[in-house]
Amino acid sequence: MRILHTSDWHIGRTFHGHSTLDALRDVLAVMTEQVREHRVDVVVVAGDVFDSATPAAACYSVLTDTLRAMADTGACVIVTSGNHDSAARLGFQSGLLRGGIHVVTDPASVGTPITIPDAAGPVHFYGIPYLEPALLRHLWPEARSQAAVMDRAMDLIRADLSERGGRSVAIAHCFAAGVEPTPHLERDIQQGGLDVVPLAGLAGIDYVALGHIHGRQQLAPAIRYSGAPLHYSFGEGDKPRGSWLVDLDADGHVETSWLDLPVPRPVVTLRGPLADILADPAHLPHESSWVCVEYTDTLPERDPMRRLQERFAFCAKVVHAPAVVAERSSRTYVQRVRSARNDAELVDAFLVHVRDGAGADESERELLAEILDERVRVEALA
Repeated sequence: MRILHTSDWHIGRTFHGHSTLDALRDVLAVMTEQVREHRVDVVVVAGDVFDSATPAAACYSVLTDTLRAMADTGACVIVTSGNHDSAARLGFQSGLLRGGIHVVTDPASVGTPITIPDAAGPVHFYGIPYLEPALLRHLWPEARSQAAVMDRAMDLIRADLSERGGRSVAIAHCFAAGVEPTPHLERDIQQGGLDVVPLAGLAGIDYVALGHIHGRQQLAPAIRYSGAPLHYSFGEGDKPRGSWLVDLDADGHVETSWLDLPVPRPVVTLRGPLADILADPAHLPHESSWVCVEYTDTLPERDPMRRLQERFAFCAKVVHAPAVVAERSSRTYVQRVRSARNDAELVDAFLVHVRDGAGADESERELLAEILDERVRVEALA
């Protein structure tokens, strides 16, 4: 059986205030053609289909059109909910879709597979919707962490599988031990402590299709994250976009290959002095990219975003990241002000305070001296 493993579509997400809906629609259309071209039997979408619990109307049309187009290729489609999804809204959507499309959102269904046969026999697909421990105490009162609820879910799956026999695929949305998250991106489920799901808890299944991490990762030959189909942050810029093509043989062994997806607009971070970034011809290929600039000048520059967007129309983020940061004095600002012997030292104390330890340079001291001298002259004439 041939399976396409994807996840984290995040329909409706914005990129620094810009809509991604049209770009995502185009990328999902390419994915659908890959399903057709590679004669995929089953597409699994491992959670975070929407980016919000209250998606806009246009988001529903992207999902419905994509799932129906995938089903038109002859593939079955299995979708599970993630921590960004509203299980109720995503589950409601399932009632509007035709046969061959399965949407799994009810935790009570864990352990009951969607069984799809091929020439070698049945393959049992166990969808695990995102499991919030606080909302599952009526079902599993002893489970009070992500690890505990996932253990409970996997125990139910293994127990069911032992009775049915055959090959198996589990679909889950969680942090698994050993994963490398994108900093500040995969929010709401926290890596660390009780929320990490040990790999041992995912054992006993022929293939485990995971979602939640936005970069592809292999935790074991048969335990993988596919990542998101679009770049949703600058931290993902070096991570490829695509999905896993998984071939499951008659004995339950898997062979995997990676299918790249197009990147509608590359994501790049440029670092260096602002003047160099504005002038360097080496940055010519990035003029149509999403750009984050970390400029390393000692002092903040005036209106850097406007200046950068004159060259990089899609510059979306500017960060002042000085290459050298002046050593901070142990004295407080109040202490420096009180010890100032004249107005020039008073102004310098202020500059040190607001510019991360950088006081007036030589040209600024000369300018301050001229201004202060002129003030004294005007006051004397008055």
